[in-house]
Amino acid sequence: MLKRYREADFSVFFRELEEKRNSTESDVTKIVTEIINDVRNNGDKALKEYTEKFDGVILNDFEIPVIKAKEAFEKSKIKDALSAAAKNIREYHEKQVAQGFRTEKDNGCVVGRRVLPLKRVGLYVPGGKAAYPSSVLMNAIPAKVAGVEEIIMVTPPPKNEDENTDILAAAAVAGVDRIFYCGGAQALAALAYGTESMPKTDKIVGPGNIFVATAKKLLFGTVDIDMIAGPSEICVIADENAPNEYVAADLLSQAEHDELASSVLICFSEEKADEVEKEIEKQIKRLSRCDIIMKSLNTNGAALICGDMQSALAAANTIAPEHLELCVKEPFEYLDFVRNAGSVFLGYYSPEPLGDYYAGPNHVLPTSGTARFFSPLSVESFTKTSSFIYYTSAALSAASSDITAIARAERLTAHANAIEIRNGK
Repeated sequence: MLKRYREADFSVFFRELEEKRNSTESDVTKIVTEIINDVRNNGDKALKEYTEKFDGVILNDFEIPVIKAKEAFEKSKIKDALSAAAKNIREYHEKQVAQGFRTEKDNGCVVGRRVLPLKRVGLYVPGGKAAYPSSVLMNAIPAKVAGVEEIIMVTPPPKNEDENTDILAAAAVAGVDRIFYCGGAQALAALAYGTESMPKTDKIVGPGNIFVATAKKLLFGTVDIDMIAGPSEICVIADENAPNEYVAADLLSQAEHDELASSVLICFSEEKADEVEKEIEKQIKRLSRCDIIMKSLNTNGAALICGDMQSALAAANTIAPEHLELCVKEPFEYLDFVRNAGSVFLGYYSPEPLGDYYAGPNHVLPTSGTARFFSPLSVESFTKTSSFIYYTSAALSAASSDITAIARAERLTAHANAIEIRNGK
């Protein structure tokens, strides 16, 4: 089930992992490009045609009243849990709010930096079996904390009235401003370019299938995006004292997301790997998505056997997983040695779902090794900055020779002229 790798074979594992992460679907890119161009040129007409084609629903009006979200919240069986989670998420992200600055120098010059929220953000929320109210909270709350004026949520139209009501409930808790029934790549194109009924946004966030991820990639530049998300990943470093049932449960928790999800165990003996595998076989039988889990583990599951903690941490940093669990006795001793991970879970009682739903840190995390250079979604993701400069005549005159020297070295004489003309030259 979990393919075994000893330290001598780690390079093989890393190469195989890289190949899986870099695989592309050219057919998907072609389809999504056609959809984007159609929506850009034909607006609501194209949206209606795709909604009927892909969702089997005929819609005359895409937008639904926000009051429906409030009604869904009042009826929701998980409204108390959503409220508690939202409180933790909001409190965590409020500490991320960045401040601008203004520096006044002795010569009267002023320089500074402004931090400004984006005006309008689009939030994509999958529907059907992949409908996750937690994603609504994780994407919308940081945007609200950042001061975004308007959050537009798009989600595929439900097949019946009772489907995906928890998504609407979460939208009410998170403060989503407008909601549209529209899914797939066509919804992202509408958010990027705007249509007769849907406003153009500055940024698109939220999870989705390969068509949604491809649309994000193609639309980046026309609109900002959160990240290109790949299949979910978990890496668990387990010492000999880590309860096998905990370790197995955590590996299973990510495997149930997707057949392409990756669950990697890093441990220090063959015996430990054997014990965890036995526990996986025991637990998997009682899980509702056991078929998906089995395919995920058989295809992308792995157990890396390390000689010591140093090599285990080195392996984890090379993998750069979305989720990293230090399921060890003294986790804080090793936290500073973790360089590449979307989010780190410390100890035996911090399972990955704690971060998915409740603790507060964002669960929108870099995948496919991009934790080497990307960060989790945050308040900063919904802001932009601009600088400002003020110089007096005397200050500009004093600096002019340095500025013009650099300008002329770059052969940009018009730049030098813009300085010299103010000095009467």
